[in-house]
Amino acid sequence: MQILDAGINVISAVNIQHIESLNETIKNITGVEVKERIPDSVLTAADEVVNIDLTADELITRLKEGKIYDLEKVEMALKNFFTGENILQLRELALKEVAAQVVRQVETEISSLNPVKREKFLACISSNEKVAKNVIRKTARLANYYNCKWIVLYVQTTKESPTQIALDKQRHLINNFKLATELGAEIIKIENDNVSKAIIELCEEKKVTTVCIGKPHISFWGIILATNVFKTLLNKLTNENIDLVILS
Repeated sequence: MQILDAGINVISAVNIQHIESLNETIKNITGVEVKERIPDSVLTAADEVVNIDLTADELITRLKEGKIYDLEKVEMALKNFFTGENILQLRELALKEVAAQVVRQVETEISSLNPVKREKFLACISSNEKVAKNVIRKTARLANYYNCKWIVLYVQTTKESPTQIALDKQRHLINNFKLATELGAEIIKIENDNVSKAIIELCEEKKVTTVCIGKPHISFWGIILATNVFKTLLNKLTNENIDLVILS
């Protein structure tokens, strides 16, 4: 980024497993959590993205010849991360990513001639670290695909005020806010014991088109159901033509 800021063109390469919003997907495929990651905004900033691909057999051959890792690391890599099945799935992810980049380019350069209603995603998170991180990453993927703005909303109830919430949950929230910021989200924190009402009001204010929430769990859905207005939330979203996405 510093080189670009200096007015110099940059041609670079990155492996698909190092893209931030795909981290959980990569972990599910390979069983390995990749530590070195770049924000999706790096790809979004590129003028052009192309896919440099090899078949699984060709990549395995290059590994065995020591062209990727030192020879003493090859056997472990072949047994763990770079199995034939894993390589096929990583190739699929790479192809999908490049396809999404092309879609964004079409929408930016061609759809501007025929303006349409722009998508805007709202990711609703709680203090549950794992669920929140998943909602943030998956919403980032959706927002990147549609080339649109997105928001992360945390509704702080009385039970989760700074004097009530556990320190580890506070730390998780801060980390998730940081992750969302790196992925390009606008962060909004609201104090309200009526979570559904807070979501609805923000949707109206920010002209949200799609609300994304995590798979039902007690800490988030329990609050909504306890207020007995979950039906109100669904009805309001329906009346406003707002989509509701429940992320697994």
